[in-house]
Amino acid sequence: MQVIRSAIDYGRSFAFGLVDGPTRALFKAHLGPFQGHDIPERKTALRNAIGYLLRAQQQGSDAGMGSYHLLKGWGASYPETTGYAIPTLIRSGEHLGWHVPVEAALRAAEWLLSIQRADGGWPGGRVGEARPSIVFNTAQVIRGLLAAHALSKDARFIVAALRAGRWIAGVQDPDGAWREHNFLGVARVYDTYVDAPLLHLFAITGDGVLKAAAEKNLQWVLAQRRPNGWFANCDNTIRHNDRPITHTIAYTLDGLHECAIRLNDDTLMQAVTNGADVLLHKFMDHGELNGRYDEDWRGTEHPLMTGCAQLAIIWSKLHDHTGSAIHRDGLLRMTDRLMGVQQASMLGPEAMHGALPGSYPVWGRYEKFAFPNWGTKYFADALLCAERCAALVK
Repeated sequence: MQVIRSAIDYGRSFAFGLVDGPTRALFKAHLGPFQGHDIPERKTALRNAIGYLLRAQQQGSDAGMGSYHLLKGWGASYPETTGYAIPTLIRSGEHLGWHVPVEAALRAAEWLLSIQRADGGWPGGRVGEARPSIVFNTAQVIRGLLAAHALSKDARFIVAALRAGRWIAGVQDPDGAWREHNFLGVARVYDTYVDAPLLHLFAITGDGVLKAAAEKNLQWVLAQRRPNGWFANCDNTIRHNDRPITHTIAYTLDGLHECAIRLNDDTLMQAVTNGADVLLHKFMDHGELNGRYDEDWRGTEHPLMTGCAQLAIIWSKLHDHTGSAIHRDGLLRMTDRLMGVQQASMLGPEAMHGALPGSYPVWGRYEKFAFPNWGTKYFADALLCAERCAALVK
């Protein structure tokens, strides 16, 4: 049935592209190579990306953010990604001298406060889907609340974040993983992206339960690491867990990096470097990355724009740590590629201008024909990294 539904989705979307001029122009642009598009000014690209996130907030009946699909239009708000978009909106607004994204971030944070569950968590999926509280999603909302608190000094944000963090620690399994209260009910290494906000919250509140939970999970994660830097149990599916997507690989590595800095842990930092450098060299050699990689780092499927942006951010962080030119060059080269893809999106319907597609081409398997808000969030973060790096070079 899933294959049939997918075939129907492809058929409808391509048929729509035949009759809709902007969509047809977008499809034509995506027939070209990943690196084959014009590159705008970096600040222009950043402003356009943030413009998409603002529209993603404005399109609904609440202050959360949805995503645009070429055929289905705007979807419902997604608490998880709204949460971690908050620090991006704040940093981008401050960088651009633009108050609108900062105000949007605080509205999003207020909305998240209003939908916190009685157990302290936030639901998986999008609003209206009646899903239970999920550890990973809740941790990403914590990121947003901590950024809102740093900006506003409003204690409500810390109170809500601490209640959420204690819930996360309280539902942890004895081996350090999270299963029952996580997506698909399985343990995954990308929960390093849960550990990092727990450690941040610990640094603010001094609640040792949060630190203990993070460190326990990190030990479980390191046990999943292979000698070549690849991690088992890394995909956000069960069927394809043998070849995870770059999106969840990057979650894992970025979470490890944040934790390595907060804990001053060289073992964690080495785990980041081992995995990130494999993908960096693949990108520098071939000019693009596949969407999935198996345990021998063999790639399959079209590039994931979200994963590409996240990896650029990780390379930037490693450049900060080591000063290595190749990490800087990988960041700048990848952001140039992504700016080109963003520029191609300007040919499509106006609602998606400034966004990145889930995959390149837009009909790739990950988030096909869609423009997930989280991909554009990470693109904006990567652009901020590139802006800072370019300023340092000067």
